[in-house]
Amino acid sequence: MPLTDLSLADCRAYRPELPQPPDFDAFWARTLGEAPAAGGSPPDKPVFTAVDTGLTQLRTYEATVPGFGGAPVRGWLQLPVGADELLGCVVEFVGYGRGRGLPHEHLFWASAGYAHLVMDTRGQGWSAAGGATPDTDAGAAGAVPGFLTRGIESPETYYYRRVFTDAVRCVEAIREHPEIDADRIVVTGVSQGGGIALAVAGLVPGLAGVLPDVPFLCNIRRGAETAGVPPYTEIAEYLRLHRDRTDEVFATLSYFDAALFAARATAPALFSIAMMDEICPPSTCFTAYNHYAGPKDVRVYAFNGHEGDAAFHQREQLARVRSLLAGRADRA
Repeated sequence: MPLTDLSLADCRAYRPELPQPPDFDAFWARTLGEAPAAGGSPPDKPVFTAVDTGLTQLRTYEATVPGFGGAPVRGWLQLPVGADELLGCVVEFVGYGRGRGLPHEHLFWASAGYAHLVMDTRGQGWSAAGGATPDTDAGAAGAVPGFLTRGIESPETYYYRRVFTDAVRCVEAIREHPEIDADRIVVTGVSQGGGIALAVAGLVPGLAGVLPDVPFLCNIRRGAETAGVPPYTEIAEYLRLHRDRTDEVFATLSYFDAALFAARATAPALFSIAMMDEICPPSTCFTAYNHYAGPKDVRVYAFNGHEGDAAFHQREQLARVRSLLAGRADRA
């Protein structure tokens, strides 16, 4: 597609003031401080069950972590065979519509010598096989198909309150794993996964690094006003039908804007942003990058769309993770 958003120069200078709820930090402190609901689904602590995948150089475990309300969140944990010291770990969150998939689809990070945990996203998994985590609290009826308006009546019921909590719980769980170095955790993700990674970066102190690729959920109102293709169009479609709820909807969404979490994050970050991205317009991604509070760098791909720079950018990420985690190991 041709360029339709701000120019690169304008994007680099674009740092709008985002609406921030006065109780933003209190809301998230309360959310993460809540004990699992009584009678919640088992398990009450993380469980990692060995799985025989036929992969001879990796050990694979099905991860089951108690997430929001104690509901189990699935994932895959893969470890390189023969590791004789505590491992750095890359925790990955997947894109919109994707599930955790199959273990052999996730070889990159473990093949590089790191532990790799990929989290399922509750309720999703229709666009890529393998979603295994239901959304047990779907909120009120009347949402537009998809997830952006699920429970949008209130921050308490909104879908991403559950997802962001799930993600934090997964990072907490992997930090407690006996084979993982708790000080060498990097979070990453593409699109929705990048937005989740930014939320985790703003909620979990002491991460070694953050790698958000073409992140979704940043400057959400601008995304809803400028993106011409899903998923942001789900919000526009909802408000086309519910004309009287605009203020209420964006008040809810302000608790979940990844750019506000970015403004609270301190771990070193490497972003990727694509200037021809019609799904996550580059100005929305730059909103998060320009607000990011910690050390940061960005790779801009001028003629790419939402695929970012895919395998080419993975080379950048691999070099960055090697540097970040080696530095942490040297200080240990």
